[in-house]
Order: sequence, then C-alpha cells, then structure tokens
Amino acid sequence: MPSSELLITNARVHPVNDARDEPVPATALAVRDGRIAAVGSSAEASAAVPGARRMDAGGRTIVPGFIDAHAHLQELGLALRRADLTDASSPDAVVEQLRSFVADHDHPPDAWLRGHGWDQTEWTPARLPSRSALDAAFPERPVWLTRTDVHAGWANTAALEATVGLNRLHEMSDPDGGHIHRDGTGVPTGVLVDAAMTLVEDHIPPPSEAQQERALSAALRQTARRGITSLHDAGLGLSTLRRVQRFLEEGRFPLRLYAMIDGRGDTLEHFCDRGPLHHPSGRLDVESVKFFADGALGSRGAALLEDYADASGNRGFLLHEDDAFREHVRVAHECGFQVNTHAIGDRANRQVLDAYEDVARKSPHPLRRPRIEHAQIVAPEDRSRFGRLGVIASVQPAFAPSDHDWAPARLGPDRITDAYAWRSLQDAGARLAFGSDAPVEPPDPIRGFHAAVTRQDADGAPDGGWQPNERLARATALHAHTWGAAYAAFQEDEIGSISAGKRADFVVLSQDLMTVPADRLLDTEVVATYLGGTPVHTTPDWPDAH
Repeated sequence: MPSSELLITNARVHPVNDARDEPVPATALAVRDGRIAAVGSSAEASAAVPGARRMDAGGRTIVPGFIDAHAHLQELGLALRRADLTDASSPDAVVEQLRSFVADHDHPPDAWLRGHGWDQTEWTPARLPSRSALDAAFPERPVWLTRTDVHAGWANTAALEATVGLNRLHEMSDPDGGHIHRDGTGVPTGVLVDAAMTLVEDHIPPPSEAQQERALSAALRQTARRGITSLHDAGLGLSTLRRVQRFLEEGRFPLRLYAMIDGRGDTLEHFCDRGPLHHPSGRLDVESVKFFADGALGSRGAALLEDYADASGNRGFLLHEDDAFREHVRVAHECGFQVNTHAIGDRANRQVLDAYEDVARKSPHPLRRPRIEHAQIVAPEDRSRFGRLGVIASVQPAFAPSDHDWAPARLGPDRITDAYAWRSLQDAGARLAFGSDAPVEPPDPIRGFHAAVTRQDADGAPDGGWQPNERLARATALHAHTWGAAYAAFQEDEIGSISAGKRADFVVLSQDLMTVPADRLLDTEVVATYLGGTPVHTTPDWPDAH
C-alpha cells in the first residue's frame, strides 16, 4: 500500500474557489505524494487512489488549510514565554500578574522582566499607566511591558536607568515618529510610543539563540493546533530567516512561511542582490517588503486626516515624509519585491495609496500585488482606489470586536463608520486577505471568522454586532482566510483551496463553519491539521492520531 496515498471519506469538504462564492461541498478527498489527487464523491476520490489508506471522517468538516496573512511568528513564540497581561483590568492587576509570573518561572532576580498585552482602554479609568506602579513592586529589576498592539511600551525606572537614562529622557524631545508620554509636570511616565520604544528596546539584552529556538518551536506548535498551514510573517530579518532555514533543514518546520523583509536595510540589500528566495520544500518564500506608515489607534499613533475626537490638536504621526516613503516603495519595487505597508489611520492609508499610484505610474512594470496591512481607517473617497490600483486589503477581523468599546471615542460618531469597514472595502473592489497580527491577537482563524461574520466578541457583544452592515458572508470569510490570503502571496496556484493538483494542506473541523449557528461558531475545534498530506496536529479522536 503506497504510504503517500490517503483517502478520506464521509466528510463535508468545502473546497473554496477563486470566485468568493460557496462551491457545492464534496464528501471525500484523495491525496497522492503530498498533493490533492481528487475531491468529490467517495467513488470519484477512491478511483484516483485505489490502493490508498482509507480514513472515515465521521461526518466532520474539511476546509483548506487556514492562512494567517499577517502575523509575527518569532514574536508570537517569545510572547508565549512572557507574562500574559491581556486579562489585566488595571495597573495593580498587571503588577499581581507579574508577581505570579515571577513566582512560577525560574528567572534570575536581575534578569529583565518582560510582559505583553496590557490595554489601558480596558481599565477604569482608561488612562495610560505610570512607572510608579511598577517601581513599588520591582524597584531594582528592569521591567518592560508592551501594549497589546505592540506600538507602546511601559517601563519602570530601573529599565529606563539601564537604557536611555531617566535624566536624559526628561531632557529629550519626542523622536521622529514617536512620543515620550509625560505627566502634568513634564516628567516621563515610563510609557513610550512607537519610535520612542527603541530608546529602551535597543538596549534590552537579546534572547539567546537557544531561547529563540524554543520560542520558535512553541509558536509552530501553536499554529499547527489552530489549523494554520501557512503564515505571512510581517517583518523579519536575516537572523530569523536563517533560523527558519535551519529548522527546515532539520525537518522541524510544520508550516509554510511567506516572509516580508523588515523595511530598508541589510536584509533588503541582501535579497536585492540575490533576488527572491523560494525554498525547494515549498515552505519558505521571501519576495516582499514590509514598511510602516504610522502607528496604532489605541496609543494615538495612527495618522489621521483630522484631530482625534478625544485629543484635540493630535492627529497622530506619519513615520515618513511623502517623498521618503515613495522612495522606499520605488526601491523595493525595482528590486522585484511586493510592497506591503502597515497603515492604520486614514491619512496613512492615503499616503500609501498615493505612493503606490505614483510609483506604478512612473515604472515600466506594474506593482506586484501591493498590499496595505490593516487598512483600518480608510476615507470613503479612498476605498475605490484599492480596487482601481489592485491593492490588497490585508486586514484582521478580530480587531473589530477587540476595539469596539474604545475606538468610537478616538474617532467620534462621524468617522467611526470609516473604520474596520471591510465589507465596504470589498464592495469597492478590494481583495481581502485575513490575518491575526499575532501576538497582538491570538493566531486563531476561527476567532477571526466569527468576528468577520458576527462583528461580536466571544460574549456576543454588542447585541446584533458592531456596525452590523460591515458583516461579511461566511463564504467570503472562509475565502479571505484561504484562497484570498494565498493570492496575496502569489500562491493561489499551489494552496488556498482543495482542488486537484494543489498541495494537500487542509484542516479537519469538529463542526461546519458554514452552517452552525453563529453563537456556536467559537465552539469549533481543530481536529486535525494536514500539511502536504501529512498530519502536523491531531486530537486523540482522529484516526490518524493512532
């Protein structure tokens, strides 16, 4: 019996296609040599692999492997090994969680204490914290805690003294593209936003290679459990790429990685000289560059066309002047790379669209499927430009339920309808690709699917969904997490759907995402994850687990 052949029957298979509608479900699929040999009825699939090992799916649902179109794999792994502050309801709760983390983990007393996930918008009162709360609990140990969006950090005095120096920080002006938060007397509070974060982060002792490898392994276990077979890493350098290549050579990389080079610098120069990289395993592709246009909405670093509704005189900030950003796009494009740009605010999205249009007009070659990462706030008059310019909207549906309690205060009632408006973007001609931005949000496609089709959080709030006119059809949501994300990486001929000839990347689910009542979507479990026809995750009740 050829071990490379597999037949799965008694399933409900959603193949997905390039038309963003819902194809008729099949009942069986066949795999040969890591690729789909057939999908259709049991008889049709069986005929394609007559001698294959047979498995009964027990009526479970099979969908293409989920593709996370925007995440940070290495950072996800490191975040899994830091204090998780996402549930902290106040600065005091943060301190208690840090104390518990220290007690439960073997950390040298002089080592930096790292944490991630605090969000002042979830606190009462909803205001940025101060280093004094951390100083009382950790007067000598440096503490550095990143906000949930990774666009702000919170340091204690020991961390500031060990890096930039408190007196020097007091005397400094805000760096370009960043902000040093100060109290009413002008004294730094310990909160640093966007580019100001480097004043601390550039001096934190980096994790050892062994720690980086353990973190990467942890992230890969997480993605496999979530049914993610491919991930677009939104900004990484040569050292991480070399680590990934080493994992590939050692046969311990159960994921396909589409890598975005982290801006201008040595990594881009390296690949400009050599051209895009396509690993022979089909599990690593490097042919895109990721830039930043602005910061995040929660920390008021997103660049807006008008003032923040809750901070008169503040419109956030662009990280590049228009001419400088156009030059970044031009250089990456002339190197033959796709350009993907982080843009949250409407002013940042306009700057990126203007640059893409200008570079495309002056170049003899069209831009290679340019992307805007997040496209979170887009002025109505700019929406149609996505379709006209062929710009992919790489968005994170889980942001809507996560942000709905506080985002209206940032933008006000008139502009909030321009935000998280992915249905409107699609209707205006944009192609959608879904991601999580992990570790900002969990790398959980089912959670993203639920957010896209309900516009609600896990507790069903708000009733009826936030901005319910922006809800997406289930077929659209599944498409954006599979074929649409594959298209965003030039991979739609290889992955993104279950069709003959494509790589056998698929996920077995405990229930049917397309038909289960909306309030039960989050009960869906990943039973098995297959990469190239090989299981990389199974639960005990799946036949391949034995």
